[in-house]
Amino acid sequence: MSDTRTLTAASSGTHRFVRSLGVPDLTPHTSAFDPGYDVASVVSHLEQSHHLVSRLKLSMACWLIAEESATRAKIDAARRLGVPLVTGGGPYEVAQDRGRLDDFLALVSSLGIDRIEAGEGFTRARFGPTEVVARARSYGLEVQAELGSKHGGTFTPEVIGELIDTGRRWLDAGAEQVVVEARESAQEIGLFDGSGHLNFRAAEAFAKAFGVERTVFEAPNKKSQFDFLDHFGAEANLSNVRMEELLRVEIYRRGLHSDAYGHLLAGRPVPA
Repeated sequence: MSDTRTLTAASSGTHRFVRSLGVPDLTPHTSAFDPGYDVASVVSHLEQSHHLVSRLKLSMACWLIAEESATRAKIDAARRLGVPLVTGGGPYEVAQDRGRLDDFLALVSSLGIDRIEAGEGFTRARFGPTEVVARARSYGLEVQAELGSKHGGTFTPEVIGELIDTGRRWLDAGAEQVVVEARESAQEIGLFDGSGHLNFRAAEAFAKAFGVERTVFEAPNKKSQFDFLDHFGAEANLSNVRMEELLRVEIYRRGLHSDAYGHLLAGRPVPA
């Protein structure tokens, strides 16, 4: 009876009960991914999980051709709930390649988005990191740099070295973080081979070069998400996580998932 009363007291509230299990409070490390969901779905997921989201990524160019009122409604919901926003790298690349970078930056700023993603995934850069970051800052925007080609296949050792050098130039220029490309497949792209296996040694090279806190790994599916969390632990920064998969990632991050309990939570002490 005593044990039941203790449990009841500890479980008065879901978050309090989770803490009573010895699960640590974590700052958000997952950038949720909106590839063009309807407004109601985005708003509902934000209301449910905003406290777990490091940044909402408006991906690809979908938000540019959707009804603008819908895009603004998503942005307004994120801002209301304290979730920072970032645009995916595609529109940046098209805008700079078409000579409309300043127009793009002005638009992003006017919508209340606070960060852009910049890279050379499918175009050649017209401007270097220093100029891009300076231009973005003039519009009140931060920059995160995306590393890797969208059509270049799995990274070779030579490519990894080149990308690390590029990432350092972006960080030296004032970029906030670097994002390692994986697209939506995590297969035969970036750090992943044709079977979706993660090159852990290469991932470690990026984390060592930039620091775990400034390295973001795109992890668009269950296997990639769990592999990064298993290897780097709860502090791993993940991006391109679909909104409907966010809670699954977060219970794994905390050791509350059956596949993670044994190595992420079981060894932690239970509070008195």
